[in-house]
Amino acid sequence: MERFGVKSAPSRNRSKTALYVTPQDRVSEFGSELHEDGGKLFCTSCNVVLNHVRKSAINDHLKSKTHTKRKAEFEEQNVRKKQRTLTASLQCNSTAQTEKSSVIQDFVKMCLEANIPLEKADHPSVRAFLSRYVKNGSSIPKSDQLRKAYLPDGYDNENQLLNTEDR
Repeated sequence: MERFGVKSAPSRNRSKTALYVTPQDRVSEFGSELHEDGGKLFCTSCNVVLNHVRKSAINDHLKSKTHTKRKAEFEEQNVRKKQRTLTASLQCNSTAQTEKSSVIQDFVKMCLEANIPLEKADHPSVRAFLSRYVKNGSSIPKSDQLRKAYLPDGYDNENQLLNTEDR
């Protein structure tokens, strides 16, 4: 057919999906109704994952009765909660986690500077004192974990301080 200049009819099997549309593109298109996290598109008021490739699926969801009902409930609440993916939640460091790490590192540093063996942290009276009087003191792990996880950090930090002081 090509030889005679006759072109074949276009294929009906061609997909109608938008191949190069990202969830972020849909967020900018639909505004605050949607949000993106971890490469997934979420409805903000319903907290459900939507197919970002097909615009009709998003439009159908936004016109549905359940969405309008949940949107009304969502607007009544003062707290705006957005669903996140598990990987984003795990990557987030809260202030409590940061504070806990800082307490443990300070405890190890204090023990090293005062020449106190880390095994003394396992004694029941030391444990009782830490949990009673030190904020986040009950989160200080046993001596073996202190040695494995936190002693190398303290050692590296002290080495860096010594190297900067020598210069």
